[in-house]
Amino acid sequence: MQKDHAGLQPIVQLTGVSKTYRLGQTVVEALRTVDLTLARREFTAIIGPSGSGKSTLLSIIGCIDTPDRGRVLIDNIDTSRLSDNALSDLRNEKIGFIFQSFNLVPVLTVYENIELPLLINDTIARAEHHARIMTALRDVGMETYSTNLPDQLSGGQRQRVAIARALVQSPTLVLADEPTANLDSVNTHKIIDLMLDLNQKIGTSFLFSTHDEKLIDRVSRVIRIQDGSIST
Repeated sequence: MQKDHAGLQPIVQLTGVSKTYRLGQTVVEALRTVDLTLARREFTAIIGPSGSGKSTLLSIIGCIDTPDRGRVLIDNIDTSRLSDNALSDLRNEKIGFIFQSFNLVPVLTVYENIELPLLINDTIARAEHHARIMTALRDVGMETYSTNLPDQLSGGQRQRVAIARALVQSPTLVLADEPTANLDSVNTHKIIDLMLDLNQKIGTSFLFSTHDEKLIDRVSRVIRIQDGSIST
Protein backbone atom coordinates (compact mmCIF):
# COMPACT_ATOMS: atom_id res chain seq x y z
CA MET A 1 0.00 0.00 0.00
CA GLN A 2 1.35 3.42 -0.96
CA LYS A 3 2.52 5.68 1.87
CA ASP A 4 3.16 9.43 1.95
CA HIS A 5 6.41 11.11 2.98
CA ALA A 6 5.50 10.87 6.68
CA GLY A 7 4.84 7.12 6.50
CA LEU A 8 1.07 7.58 6.59
CA GLN A 9 -1.49 6.60 3.99
CA PRO A 10 -2.28 9.47 1.59
CA ILE A 11 -5.55 11.30 2.11
CA VAL A 12 -6.30 11.39 -1.67
CA GLN A 13 -5.25 9.08 -4.50
CA LEU A 14 -6.44 9.50 -8.08
CA THR A 15 -5.42 6.98 -10.73
CA GLY A 16 -6.23 7.44 -14.42
CA VAL A 17 -9.17 9.76 -13.71
CA SER A 18 -10.96 11.17 -16.76
CA LYS A 19 -14.15 13.19 -17.06
CA THR A 20 -16.03 14.48 -20.10
CA TYR A 21 -19.09 16.69 -20.45
CA ARG A 22 -21.37 17.18 -23.43
CA LEU A 23 -22.33 20.76 -24.31
CA GLY A 24 -24.78 20.46 -27.18
CA GLN A 25 -22.86 18.71 -29.94
CA THR A 26 -19.50 19.39 -28.31
CA VAL A 27 -17.71 16.93 -26.00
CA VAL A 28 -15.48 18.69 -23.46
CA GLU A 29 -12.64 16.73 -21.87
CA ALA A 30 -12.59 18.28 -18.40
CA LEU A 31 -9.98 15.85 -17.01
CA ARG A 32 -7.60 13.66 -19.00
CA THR A 33 -6.15 10.57 -17.30
CA VAL A 34 -5.20 12.36 -14.09
CA ASP A 35 -2.90 10.68 -11.56
CA LEU A 36 -2.56 12.53 -8.26
CA THR A 37 -1.65 11.76 -4.66
CA LEU A 38 -2.12 14.18 -1.75
CA ALA A 39 -0.45 13.55 1.59
CA ARG A 40 -2.00 14.30 4.95
CA ARG A 41 -1.38 17.80 6.32
CA GLU A 42 -0.54 19.15 2.84
CA PHE A 43 -1.34 22.76 1.97
CA THR A 44 -1.70 22.59 -1.79
CA ALA A 45 -2.88 24.91 -4.55
CA ILE A 46 -4.27 23.90 -7.93
CA ILE A 47 -3.38 26.71 -10.31
CA GLY A 48 -4.78 27.11 -13.81
CA PRO A 49 -6.85 29.41 -16.01
CA SER A 50 -10.63 29.41 -16.17
CA GLY A 51 -11.88 26.23 -17.84
CA SER A 52 -8.71 24.27 -17.14
CA GLY A 53 -10.45 21.61 -15.03
CA LYS A 54 -9.81 22.93 -11.51
CA SER A 55 -13.43 22.83 -10.35
CA THR A 56 -14.06 19.42 -11.92
CA LEU A 57 -11.01 18.01 -10.15
CA LEU A 58 -12.21 19.37 -6.79
CA SER A 59 -15.74 18.06 -7.40
CA ILE A 60 -14.45 14.56 -8.05
CA ILE A 61 -12.11 14.60 -5.03
CA GLY A 62 -15.02 15.94 -2.96
CA CYS A 63 -17.30 13.09 -4.13
CA ILE A 64 -19.76 15.59 -5.59
CA ASP A 65 -19.13 14.21 -9.07
CA THR A 66 -17.86 10.85 -10.34
CA PRO A 67 -15.25 10.15 -13.03
CA ASP A 68 -16.02 8.44 -16.33
CA ARG A 69 -12.88 6.36 -15.92
CA GLY A 70 -10.27 5.88 -13.22
CA ARG A 71 -10.12 5.29 -9.49
CA VAL A 72 -10.57 7.72 -6.59
CA LEU A 73 -9.52 6.82 -3.04
CA ILE A 74 -10.35 9.14 -0.13
CA ASP A 75 -8.63 8.17 3.11
CA ASN A 76 -8.00 4.75 1.51
CA ILE A 77 -11.71 4.29 0.72
CA ASP A 78 -12.48 3.39 -2.91
CA THR A 79 -15.34 5.76 -3.77
CA SER A 80 -16.41 3.71 -6.80
CA ARG A 81 -17.59 0.97 -4.43
CA LEU A 82 -19.88 3.27 -2.42
CA SER A 83 -23.61 3.83 -2.75
CA ASP A 84 -24.97 7.37 -3.03
CA ASN A 85 -25.80 7.35 0.68
CA ALA A 86 -22.34 6.11 1.59
CA LEU A 87 -20.77 8.82 -0.58
CA SER A 88 -22.85 11.42 1.26
CA ASP A 89 -21.66 10.02 4.58
CA LEU A 90 -18.05 10.14 3.41
CA ARG A 91 -18.42 13.81 2.36
CA ASN A 92 -20.06 14.74 5.64
CA GLU A 93 -17.52 12.98 7.84
CA LYS A 94 -14.21 13.61 6.07
CA ILE A 95 -14.48 16.61 3.71
CA GLY A 96 -15.16 20.31 4.26
CA PHE A 97 -15.98 22.73 1.42
CA ILE A 98 -15.28 26.43 0.93
CA PHE A 99 -16.71 28.29 -2.07
CA GLN A 100 -15.79 31.58 -3.74
CA SER A 101 -19.33 32.92 -3.31
CA PHE A 102 -19.31 31.98 0.42
CA ASN A 103 -22.69 30.15 0.08
CA LEU A 104 -23.98 31.44 3.41
CA VAL A 105 -27.74 31.35 4.00
CA PRO A 106 -28.74 35.03 4.27
CA VAL A 107 -31.61 34.54 6.76
CA LEU A 108 -29.49 32.52 9.20
CA THR A 109 -27.06 33.93 11.73
CA VAL A 110 -23.36 33.18 11.63
CA TYR A 111 -23.88 30.58 14.37
CA GLU A 112 -26.75 28.93 12.48
CA ASN A 113 -24.81 28.87 9.19
CA ILE A 114 -21.92 27.06 10.86
CA GLU A 115 -24.29 24.57 12.49
CA LEU A 116 -25.80 23.48 9.16
CA PRO A 117 -23.31 20.64 8.42
CA LEU A 118 -23.81 19.30 11.95
CA LEU A 119 -27.57 19.09 11.47
CA ILE A 120 -27.17 16.63 8.59
CA ASN A 121 -24.46 14.55 10.29
CA ASP A 122 -26.12 12.12 12.68
CA THR A 123 -22.76 10.86 13.96
CA ILE A 124 -22.27 14.06 15.98
CA ALA A 125 -24.48 14.39 19.05
CA ARG A 126 -26.64 17.51 19.32
CA ALA A 127 -25.07 18.19 22.73
CA GLU A 128 -21.70 18.69 21.01
CA HIS A 129 -22.89 21.33 18.54
CA HIS A 130 -22.37 24.45 20.64
CA ALA A 131 -18.81 23.58 21.67
CA ARG A 132 -17.84 22.69 18.11
CA ILE A 133 -19.36 25.87 16.66
CA MET A 134 -17.68 28.15 19.19
CA THR A 135 -14.33 26.41 18.68
CA ALA A 136 -14.63 26.90 14.91
CA LEU A 137 -15.55 30.57 15.42
CA ARG A 138 -12.56 31.13 17.70
CA ASP A 139 -10.26 29.42 15.20
CA VAL A 140 -11.21 31.98 12.54
CA GLY A 141 -11.41 34.98 14.89
CA MET A 142 -15.18 35.47 14.53
CA GLU A 143 -16.50 34.48 17.97
CA THR A 144 -18.00 37.94 18.62
CA TYR A 145 -20.08 37.77 15.41
CA SER A 146 -22.12 34.65 16.18
CA THR A 147 -25.48 36.47 16.12
CA ASN A 148 -24.78 38.57 13.02
CA LEU A 149 -26.46 37.92 9.69
CA PRO A 150 -24.22 37.50 6.61
CA ASP A 151 -25.19 40.89 5.12
CA GLN A 152 -23.79 42.55 8.24
CA LEU A 153 -20.32 41.20 7.45
CA SER A 154 -17.56 42.18 5.03
CA GLY A 155 -16.45 39.82 2.26
CA GLY A 156 -13.41 38.74 4.25
CA GLN A 157 -15.53 38.08 7.33
CA ARG A 158 -18.03 36.03 5.32
CA GLN A 159 -15.22 33.87 4.01
CA ARG A 160 -13.98 33.35 7.57
CA VAL A 161 -17.45 32.11 8.49
CA ALA A 162 -17.39 29.80 5.46
CA ILE A 163 -14.05 28.41 6.66
CA ALA A 164 -15.48 27.87 10.16
CA ARG A 165 -18.43 26.00 8.63
CA ALA A 166 -16.01 23.80 6.68
CA LEU A 167 -14.03 23.00 9.84
CA VAL A 168 -16.88 22.42 12.30
CA GLN A 169 -17.04 18.66 11.64
CA SER A 170 -13.25 18.27 12.05
CA PRO A 171 -12.72 17.01 8.48
CA THR A 172 -9.45 15.45 7.41
CA LEU A 173 -9.57 17.38 4.11
CA VAL A 174 -10.84 20.85 3.19
CA LEU A 175 -11.46 21.67 -0.48
CA ALA A 176 -11.70 25.34 -1.45
CA ASP A 177 -12.79 26.39 -4.94
CA GLU A 178 -11.34 29.86 -5.71
CA PRO A 179 -11.83 30.92 -2.05
CA THR A 180 -10.28 34.37 -2.60
CA ALA A 181 -11.78 35.21 -6.01
CA ASN A 182 -14.26 37.73 -4.58
CA LEU A 183 -11.80 39.37 -2.19
CA ASP A 184 -9.36 42.26 -2.58
CA SER A 185 -5.61 41.61 -2.37
CA VAL A 186 -5.38 42.46 1.35
CA ASN A 187 -8.19 40.08 2.34
CA THR A 188 -6.89 37.46 -0.09
CA HIS A 189 -3.62 37.21 1.83
CA LYS A 190 -5.45 37.32 5.18
CA ILE A 191 -7.59 34.33 4.16
CA ILE A 192 -4.55 32.39 2.90
CA ASP A 193 -2.75 33.23 6.16
CA LEU A 194 -5.75 31.92 8.10
CA MET A 195 -6.00 28.65 6.14
CA LEU A 196 -2.24 28.10 6.41
CA ASP A 197 -2.34 28.74 10.17
CA LEU A 198 -5.20 26.26 10.59
CA ASN A 199 -3.35 23.71 8.46
CA GLN A 200 -0.31 23.97 10.72
CA LYS A 201 -2.27 24.19 13.99
CA ILE A 202 -4.87 21.46 13.59
CA GLY A 203 -3.33 19.39 10.80
CA THR A 204 -6.22 19.56 8.33
CA SER A 205 -5.18 19.04 4.71
CA PHE A 206 -6.12 21.97 2.46
CA LEU A 207 -6.49 21.80 -1.32
CA PHE A 208 -7.62 25.01 -2.98
CA SER A 209 -7.95 26.16 -6.56
CA THR A 210 -6.87 29.56 -7.81
CA HIS A 211 -5.87 31.40 -10.96
CA ASP A 212 -3.75 33.86 -8.95
CA GLU A 213 -0.06 33.20 -9.61
CA LYS A 214 0.86 35.57 -6.75
CA LEU A 215 -0.22 32.92 -4.25
CA ILE A 216 2.34 30.34 -5.38
CA ASP A 217 4.89 31.27 -2.71
CA ARG A 218 2.27 30.87 0.04
CA VAL A 219 1.75 27.13 -0.40
CA SER A 220 3.83 24.02 0.21
CA ARG A 221 2.94 22.48 -3.15
CA VAL A 222 1.59 23.70 -6.48
CA ILE A 223 -0.35 21.55 -8.94
CA ARG A 224 -0.69 23.13 -12.37
CA ILE A 225 -3.60 22.17 -14.58
CA GLN A 226 -4.18 23.05 -18.23
CA ASP A 227 -6.80 21.57 -20.56
CA GLY A 228 -7.60 18.83 -18.06
CA SER A 229 -4.04 17.59 -17.62
CA ILE A 230 -1.88 18.25 -14.57
CA SER A 231 1.78 18.62 -13.68
CA THR A 232 3.05 18.66 -10.07
